[in-house]
Amino acid sequence: MDFQLSEEHEEIRQQVRALCSRFPDEYWRERDETGEFPWDFYQAIADGGWLGVTIPPEYGGSGLGITEAAIVMQTVAECGGGTQACSAIHLGIFGLEPLIKYGTEEAKQQYLPPILSGELHVSFAVTEPDAGTNTTQISTFAKRDGDDYVVNGQKVFITKARESKKMLLLTRTTPYEEAAKKTLGMSLFFADIDPQAVEVNELHKCGRKAVDTNTLFIDNLRVARQDLIGEEGRGFYYILDGINPERILVAAECVGMGRRAIQKSVQYAKERIVFGRPIGMNQGIQFPLAESFAKLETADLMVQKAAWLYDHGQPCGKESNIAKYMAAEAACEAADRAMQAHGGYGYIKEYDVERYWREARLFRIAPISQEMVLNYVGEHVLGLPKSY
Repeated sequence: MDFQLSEEHEEIRQQVRALCSRFPDEYWRERDETGEFPWDFYQAIADGGWLGVTIPPEYGGSGLGITEAAIVMQTVAECGGGTQACSAIHLGIFGLEPLIKYGTEEAKQQYLPPILSGELHVSFAVTEPDAGTNTTQISTFAKRDGDDYVVNGQKVFITKARESKKMLLLTRTTPYEEAAKKTLGMSLFFADIDPQAVEVNELHKCGRKAVDTNTLFIDNLRVARQDLIGEEGRGFYYILDGINPERILVAAECVGMGRRAIQKSVQYAKERIVFGRPIGMNQGIQFPLAESFAKLETADLMVQKAAWLYDHGQPCGKESNIAKYMAAEAACEAADRAMQAHGGYGYIKEYDVERYWREARLFRIAPISQEMVLNYVGEHVLGLPKSY
């Protein structure tokens, strides 16, 4: 095992760090206040070629692995942008796997270059109000109409739908009760977000204000036959290809956010003088920060292992899920302890740690809850009976 960063990996860190330095805390504080999408940051990432880090070179990407993508996302988070920065670019980094693997050559040539250039934004539309993580129970339906499909239904928790022109849309094309298996009969489309047929309503959240989350009401959305990804009825299996990479990248983001929170606290603890000495001398400050730092470093090792396994074509469901679980727990704890170390100032926005605290909490819920990760480990790793 070699844990030394390669020259290429170190160069990635340095370049991403240099790019992010153009967007200081004040920038993200303002985005958090106004809710304005970070367009200039997004375009800088696109111009730097980072949106295409895992995209094959024939479509304009770098053709690198999830290991390199995790380094990019971890560095972005570690530079202070938090979920506002990471979520702005997250889908472009990993979420196009179904299109890359199962889309037609024509579709890849048409759509991937403008996505990588920052011209075309894409959303991922799977979750529904009455289905949640039980994806087989989605009810949004695509009915064949000549050479097209007509889609009706509702989606929820859809990120960036207001900025996006296209979405990876999972629907049923066979009713649940008529499907040969519960995981069959769902189809994946690269559909237009047509304002004439898709009503986008924003959900107002605890954090990550600059990157919108929405409910979609889909009323007779017409989708061309050529926008079907892969085979009709096998869409559920196509989205599975993005699950492990997503969890690895989310875990990397959590580690980066936690590190940023600890860095802020260490700096404050050295400078804040109470009772004639810096508060960082007190073990009541030192121990919680040191413990959280240790947990973040431990979680990072699992991120690296999961990414290595994925890039080498090895099974990594266990490692990806555990990485996400441990990193989310560590990030939330680090943000909370950073806030506590700042005392009353931690509750003040200009110190930034309250924003990390609000944003880190998301990762204990999404993209999969901690409880569902434990269900996975219990059933698929430990061999216990299915609990749900």
